[in-house]
Amino acid sequence: MNLNYLEEKEIEKEFLGHPKGLVYLFFAELWERFSFYGMKALLVLYMTKHLLFSDNKSFGVMAAYMSLVYVTPMIGGILADKYMGYRKSIILGGVLMALGHFFLTIEIPIFFYGSLALIIVGNGFFKPNISTMLGSLYKKGDQRRDSAFTIFYLGINLGGAIAPLLCALLAEVYGWHYGFLLAGIGMLAGLLVFKGGINKNIFGDKGLVPDPDTYHKKKYGLNQGQRIQVLAWLSVPVFALIVRFNEFEHYLVWIVSLFLLVYIGYILTTVSIKERGRLYVAVYFTVLYALFSAVFEQAGSSLTLFADRSVNLIGINAAQTNSINSTWIVILAVPFALLWTFLSKRKINPNSAIKFGLGMLFLGLGFVIFGMSAQELDQYARTPMFYLILGYFVLTVGELFLSPIGLSKITELSPLKYITFIMGVWLSANFYGHFFAGKIAKLTTVNEGEESLFSEGVLGYITETITGLSSAAIQGGSESLQQLYSYVSVYASFGVITIGIGVLAIVVSPLIKRLMDGVH
Repeated sequence: MNLNYLEEKEIEKEFLGHPKGLVYLFFAELWERFSFYGMKALLVLYMTKHLLFSDNKSFGVMAAYMSLVYVTPMIGGILADKYMGYRKSIILGGVLMALGHFFLTIEIPIFFYGSLALIIVGNGFFKPNISTMLGSLYKKGDQRRDSAFTIFYLGINLGGAIAPLLCALLAEVYGWHYGFLLAGIGMLAGLLVFKGGINKNIFGDKGLVPDPDTYHKKKYGLNQGQRIQVLAWLSVPVFALIVRFNEFEHYLVWIVSLFLLVYIGYILTTVSIKERGRLYVAVYFTVLYALFSAVFEQAGSSLTLFADRSVNLIGINAAQTNSINSTWIVILAVPFALLWTFLSKRKINPNSAIKFGLGMLFLGLGFVIFGMSAQELDQYARTPMFYLILGYFVLTVGELFLSPIGLSKITELSPLKYITFIMGVWLSANFYGHFFAGKIAKLTTVNEGEESLFSEGVLGYITETITGLSSAAIQGGSESLQQLYSYVSVYASFGVITIGIGVLAIVVSPLIKRLMDGVH
């Protein structure tokens, strides 16, 4: 019997109704996200409490770092599509990210910013390609795709749930750097799992170098892959400077936006009419995801400080509250995956455009709940932890309607030739989202004598209705009360705005469905 046929049948073996490759990608992503979210949970508190950065500076560094983490996947996607292939890109990215986490244990400014830059560059090679590799395991139209990406999303959030608890515990008991060290070990574990799948030929011919002749062609004594690795290392100090001088990041936003407009415009001229309509939908979903991310990503920045300063925490510290969202996803992901399969079999599964609108709606409702917590503040201007947990539950429901579905749909809506680049475009929503999340977070800082944007007019009415607090009522109050007001006024106002966007997205969903041309 043909050996290739036997290998192909081995690769096609399934695990719980899915290709076995899903299992390896699931655990590789779990450990990579363990490292990422473990470090993220510590970062703002590390800057404000250990490095003694101001809130504004900390939010600026965090926003620059988190936004750049999601712009480099566009570049990594192009390089993987044209030269590297998914496998080599994932391994290169994992090595860079592991080094970044380990270097954070060295308390010297150049290492602090350099470490963040290593993670930024590494993520660009890792993140878009592991998601695209998962998509390559399924043919277009395969009803298992939404379920597979929801399971994959479970892996992301298992790492995200466990990491803040363990890394924050080590940081609190032994010191910040032990928390960062554990994050680096998690990244190495992810690399070993992925390499194990390659060694067992689980992925077959998926993710290989697209053109071996071009890849191995030497120039300046280096082949294509080696030249890309050199350029990756040379880009590290550039990104470190952008994070350090984050007040100038808006120039990068304009450059990235111009690049996206030009390159997507070029792609539109090279694809069929059907592909063009689907690509418009992919861009529309990316814009909605960017808006979602701008509000959602208060987690890890202002919501962490809100938990630290204005919530009566029980049993966990502020850094560990970063695990709440991921814990809810771990609890809800499998029921959601089963729900989509159940609804698909009965042909009543809502289309993706409606799911995106519901995702925005639930996200907004979650932040309204954070705002409502002020109605039960105590004498120290602290709110019950119940509202923090409930708000995270509701916004997590919104996330499950939107984020894993988006991952699944992007791989279906993208022209095959440009699939990894479009995945990078999808992830760029986080670039814009984190950039504007930093702006929103800065609105929660207290500046003595400065009138809040949310204390007057329509926003003032929304704030007072939801929180029970008004600008006049807190005048002369304690600093803690004024800090609480600055948080909940922002959350209540942006919660209502986000609900409005969700309703609008549901209204226009029939038009979006037509453009998708058969993609559910």
